[in-house]
Amino acid sequence: MIAAIVAGAVAGWAVAIPIGAIGTLLISLSSRVSLRVGAAAALGVATTDGAYALLATLGGAAVAAAIVPAAPVLRWVAVVILIVIAARTAWTATRHFREKTVPPPGAPLSTPLRAYASFVGLTAVNPTTVLTFAALVIGHSAALASVAEQVAFALAAFVASAAWQLLLAGGGAVAGRFLGTPSGRLASAYVSSVVIVALAAKTVLG
Repeated sequence: MIAAIVAGAVAGWAVAIPIGAIGTLLISLSSRVSLRVGAAAALGVATTDGAYALLATLGGAAVAAAIVPAAPVLRWVAVVILIVIAARTAWTATRHFREKTVPPPGAPLSTPLRAYASFVGLTAVNPTTVLTFAALVIGHSAALASVAEQVAFALAAFVASAAWQLLLAGGGAVAGRFLGTPSGRLASAYVSSVVIVALAAKTVLG
């Protein structure tokens, strides 16, 4: 059981720690909106990571073989979504800067529930998440003989991922304290949009 927990934690960190488009978006969201919203988004990422870990361990190599061919399609889906988010982030920030307003409570990703649901979906179509768990399960599925060990593996992956994502959200919230002015929010939105588009381009090339 201990081995399953350790393996799950390693899997969660292996997926979470490399900061890609999802991590960048999470930091940006937390800095521009609030820690509460960023934390909800972080838990959304961790939920999908845990779900993939559970699905992978229950299905074993068969699941890995099934999801790997879907990676190219998921890659393009992720790219389109990321570009739309980057464009909307820049456009919304520009509009509110010109109008000297802040995003209203009903704006996209500005409530914990919307942020959670959006990041669950974004992580689900993130090809890096899919391929990483596919590779990990091939190495660990044979060692996870019982259902209890498989569940422990998935829960450990969720907790490890959540810990890292919440750390990113906290860092974004701290940065947001220094970017609380209209000019700071606008600059933050532009920088995050450019980074997200660059990571989307890297996803295409990757």
